[in-house]
Amino acid sequence: MTIDVGTRLTIADALSRLMKDGMPFRFEAYDGSTAGPSADDAPFTLRLLNERGLAYLMTAPGDLGFGRAFVAGDLEADGISLGNPYEAMKLIQSKLTLKVPTPTELLQIVRSLGISNLKPPPPPPEEHLPKWRRVMEGWRHSKARDAEVIHHHYDVSNRFYEMVLGPSMTYTCAVFPSEDATLEEAQFAKYDLVARKLDLKEGDRLLDVGCGWGGMVRHAAEHYGVKAIGVTLSEQQAIWAQDKIKEQGLDHLAEVRFGDYRDVVETGFDAVSSIGLTEHIGVRNYPSYFSFLAGKLKVGGRLLNHCITRRDNTMDTSPGAFIDRYVFPDGELASVGRIVNAVHDNGLEVRHVEDIREHYAMTLKGWNENLEAHWDEALQEVSLGTAKVWGIYMAGSRLAFERNEIGLHHVLGVKVGPDGDAHMPLRPTWVS
Repeated sequence: MTIDVGTRLTIADALSRLMKDGMPFRFEAYDGSTAGPSADDAPFTLRLLNERGLAYLMTAPGDLGFGRAFVAGDLEADGISLGNPYEAMKLIQSKLTLKVPTPTELLQIVRSLGISNLKPPPPPPEEHLPKWRRVMEGWRHSKARDAEVIHHHYDVSNRFYEMVLGPSMTYTCAVFPSEDATLEEAQFAKYDLVARKLDLKEGDRLLDVGCGWGGMVRHAAEHYGVKAIGVTLSEQQAIWAQDKIKEQGLDHLAEVRFGDYRDVVETGFDAVSSIGLTEHIGVRNYPSYFSFLAGKLKVGGRLLNHCITRRDNTMDTSPGAFIDRYVFPDGELASVGRIVNAVHDNGLEVRHVEDIREHYAMTLKGWNENLEAHWDEALQEVSLGTAKVWGIYMAGSRLAFERNEIGLHHVLGVKVGPDGDAHMPLRPTWVS
């Protein structure tokens, strides 16, 4: 078919040209054009409201441009829960297939939509700086830059996190003992599984790096009589955790510090837990990270590393443009094999590996449902844009875990003595 590049396309026409198998939802644009099923037959409707939204889509095709238009309010959604858009995102991923336009088609689309729209508008205020500008905060994974990116995501509102995460205030994958277990039961089960893998006993000393709101620290102190130190780069997390520790009467055993894990000077711990921190470390820093943690352990001490992983080593370690700008700036993911190598090569012997990928999909489902149930109250704590970010980020992540694009692995290591004694039982004691 010969394409006349001089023929002017509507916005809906231009978008339809990029759909290999048609539009699975209804699309309406501010120029009056539409595409996809009728309003009565469509599962939901996306509505582009203005030229700024079009410019977002044109200057950052893919998840970043869509995210900008959606977060800014330039792209509306009818028939979609903003707090839990899982079903809509699942339909889009399963039914929508984009095609690469030919140079002639691309020229026609750009001419029709306006070359002026190739100038990027300022991003929404919820967006973090691009990577090239973050150097002003320090080199990647320097203490100053890590503190800034953690502040961007975690120092939002403790009340907002309470609504989304639930009473446990746990922002990591739960372990569901059964299909019908509640989120709180599953988070308790996760902490207890970690405690048993670390063989915690009364009087032991635990270091929990990247401790969040102190869930592991409090669990170890309350249920195992462990003396636990947690450290977090989020000041708001540390304040909340210390208040909760005092409320629970655990301040004689538990402590949460506001600071960088690299500033912990104590050594000789019986156990170290790293639950959800490795994602923020940077792949090239794995050797120094695990070497540092190994140095904190006494002989026979155990490390439990719990983190999100890539399916394999062929995948990019970057979490994607939208996640990098709006959720986890500077975050990186690697395969479990790469993590095992790093642990094994830097002072520890790997004794057990477990994949609990499906559990994170279930955890995210619970968080999305919490946000949906508390939507109006959440908007009293954060901007509408921030709440939208959380809705699509959690729903999209749930899909990624379900589709095996990302996983969640436990890697258990031990510091072996010079005589080769690993101080480990012949068979795992934590498996019920």
